Amino acid sequence: MKVANQKVTAERLVRDALEKAKHFADYNIFTFLNEEGAIKKAKEIDAKIARGEKVGRLAGVPYALKDNFLSPEGQTTASAHILEGFVSPITSTAVEKLEAEGAIMIGRTNMDAFAHGSSTENSYFGPTLNACDKNCVAGGSSGGSAVAVALDIVEFATGTDTGGSIRQPASFNGVYGLKPTYGTISRYGVVAMASSTDCIGFFTKTPDDMDLLMDIASGQDPKDLTTLPDYYGLANVSNSSFETVSREPYEASEESEPRDGGRERTWSRMENCRIGIIKDFDNESVRPEIRQALKNKIESLKSKGHEIVELEMPTLKYALAAYYIIVPAEIASNLSRYDGIRYGFRSEKAEDLNALYKNTRSEGFMPENKRRIMIGNFVLSSGFYDAYFLKAAKARTLIVKEYEKAFEKCDFILTPVSPNPAFKLGEKVNDPVAMYLEDMMSVSLNLAGLPGLAIPTGKTESGLALGLQLVGPRRSDKSLIEFSKELI
Repeated sequence: MKVANQKVTAERLVRDALEKAKHFADYNIFTFLNEEGAIKKAKEIDAKIARGEKVGRLAGVPYALKDNFLSPEGQTTASAHILEGFVSPITSTAVEKLEAEGAIMIGRTNMDAFAHGSSTENSYFGPTLNACDKNCVAGGSSGGSAVAVALDIVEFATGTDTGGSIRQPASFNGVYGLKPTYGTISRYGVVAMASSTDCIGFFTKTPDDMDLLMDIASGQDPKDLTTLPDYYGLANVSNSSFETVSREPYEASEESEPRDGGRERTWSRMENCRIGIIKDFDNESVRPEIRQALKNKIESLKSKGHEIVELEMPTLKYALAAYYIIVPAEIASNLSRYDGIRYGFRSEKAEDLNALYKNTRSEGFMPENKRRIMIGNFVLSSGFYDAYFLKAAKARTLIVKEYEKAFEKCDFILTPVSPNPAFKLGEKVNDPVAMYLEDMMSVSLNLAGLPGLAIPTGKTESGLALGLQLVGPRRSDKSLIEFSKELI
């Protein structure tokens, strides 16, 4: 690393990142800039290096933190009015791991309030603008993080993905975005949206950066009982087309340090893989530019010796309906804790306790938050649970099984992330159904707990970014990242 090798100081990197953040202030990327804290930490890292002390693998690297990750710096609001003023007494596990390696948080990024949305237009602080076209949306809910990386303000940013909230903004802004296997990275200290589908991930400029971040952040956490044992970096795809090889301990180049402390690791050589293409997604609802980008990548993969397998997955047509029953039900439960009593915003228009609850929630939640709370309470209510929630849960099981059958035929699946490139600001914000349809190709991965990596694949004639997503079996995260290099 340049900082560890004293080619540049951590303070210089941090100051440059803060200057860029201010330069791009009109994109509305950040809800808080951590100027004092970031510079202080950078100076501490520079002092350690000057004393010859060991520093972490991310020493001095500036990063952006999505505003639903808890840490004491600034207010953690999840871009929602009802959490305005809340300063966290704890730090999320993911943040602790990143900063233990020397990463420096320069600011909190804008998002759809409580991560409810696909455009970052549902933020209490206003929308973030697309990195390629300021008249278009950044995507969501992690729009601020995606744009911070796309505009080269930071090297990486954190995100959360409940139904596409990392992959879609990554696609809209031309960067890499990973939704890992469910349970790979601890959710402790992250404001919950829907607990059975929430995943912690990252935005980066390269697959190698994503690999390093996953190596650092993944692993079992006693504070989150849904986390998986640490498998990342081991051979995790057992299909016969993969040849598992043992690589010598990583040797530091002139600008890098060992990623794994010198321990031997297992890698997968990506040769003669079978790539699944979902026939059900090749229809007129997908924009021609995206279909063409997919065809181009298919031809490129064929030329490299990989086999293309057509998949029929008819159950996926139920994924969006199942998602928008299961997720609002969990949202209604998770948001019930915001009552104006314990933390955050409290309405001043309250004559009694019931009025306090009612007015605080009415004033504090955005319209999309209220919509999802109402849907969730409806599908969980007596008389409707069996008709809606139970059927959606059964559909989820069918989707899981359909993916399992698909991965008996192929190693990875390549699909669009979204049926459209970034759309105009205001175009869909008042049409919930149109906005939900943007998630039609991404939500099934969350229901099945699968990893998905958004990969930049060029631009439209008007300059908008295009992206595709690579999908793998559960716990194939590292192999997924390695294979993504075949698509560059």
